[in-house]
Amino acid sequence: MTPPDDFDPPVGVSIELTPGLRRVVAPNPSPMTYRGTNTYLLGTRELAVIDPGPESAAHLEAILAALGPGQSISHIVVTHTHLDHSPLARPLAARTGAPVLAYGGPEAGRSAVMQALAAGGLTGGGEGIDRAFTPDRTVADGEVIEGDGWALEVIHTPGHLGNHIALAWEDLCFTADHVMGWASSLVSPPDGDLTDFMAACARLRARNWRAFHPGHGAPVEAPAARLDWLIEHRQGREAAILEALEDGACTARGLAERIYTETPAALLPAAERNVFAHLVDLYGKTRVSPIGDLAAGATFERLK
Repeated sequence: MTPPDDFDPPVGVSIELTPGLRRVVAPNPSPMTYRGTNTYLLGTRELAVIDPGPESAAHLEAILAALGPGQSISHIVVTHTHLDHSPLARPLAARTGAPVLAYGGPEAGRSAVMQALAAGGLTGGGEGIDRAFTPDRTVADGEVIEGDGWALEVIHTPGHLGNHIALAWEDLCFTADHVMGWASSLVSPPDGDLTDFMAACARLRARNWRAFHPGHGAPVEAPAARLDWLIEHRQGREAAILEALEDGACTARGLAERIYTETPAALLPAAERNVFAHLVDLYGKTRVSPIGDLAAGATFERLK
C-alpha cells in the first residue's frame, strides 16, 4: 500500500473533514512527519484540540485563528509525547486556559523489557521525546473524555511509544502515529515496543471503524484493510529475520544489512532499530535468544 500522491493540504489552514471536525496541518514537514503534524479541532462551541503539535508560534496562531465566533478551546488532548505532537500543548494552554490531558509523561506505559533496556543505557531514536511534558490530568484506558457535544474514548495503544493513545469518536478513531496511511509506524526501542504494537493493532482490528484520522497524512478510509496490511508487513519482517538467522547467529546491524538490501546507507541505523524491535519481540516469544545479555548490540541466534 503506497501513500496517496494527492495529499498536499495547505499548511496552517483549518479544513473541515466532517461536521464538527476540522484539521490544521503544522509547518513541520519531514521524512518522519510527511506533510506535517495533523492537529484536530473537535466540536462546534467548546472544542477539543487533539495533538497541538510542535513548538511553533505560527502553528499556535493558526490554531487560535481557526476559532470562530462563540468558540473556545476547553480541552487539549495529547496522544503521545514525541516532539512533533506535544510541545505546543503548554503554550496553547497558557493562551486558552484549557487543561492538557494525556496518558502520562514521557516514560508512562513503557513495558518492563523496555524499562530494563533503558536502564541499561539504550536511548531512543526517531522523532525525539518531549522530556519536559507533564499533563494537567492523566487519562486511563477506557476512560471517556466528555465535552460540549462530543465524547472521546481513550484507547491505550502502546508500541510506537509507551504512552501512546488512540481516541474513538463514535465510529471514527484518531490513531495518531499508530496507524497512518502514508507509512508504517516507527517502533524504536526502548521508546517503542513491537510486542505492544502488535497487540494494539489486534485490539483496534477487533472493532468496526468507518475511518481513521492519523497524526500525519490523509484519513484512512479503509481502516480494517490498513490494519491487516500493517500486521502482515510486520509478520513479513519477522519471517525474513528468522530466515536470515538460519545462516547463523547475527547482530541486528548485520541482519538489517542482509534484509534491507535496497535501503540507503544513511537509513540503515533506522532499519537496525526496526530489526532490534523484532528481535526483542521474538525473544519474548522464545523464537530467538541473545548470546549474553539482551542489548541492542547483542548477537542473536535462532532457537530450534
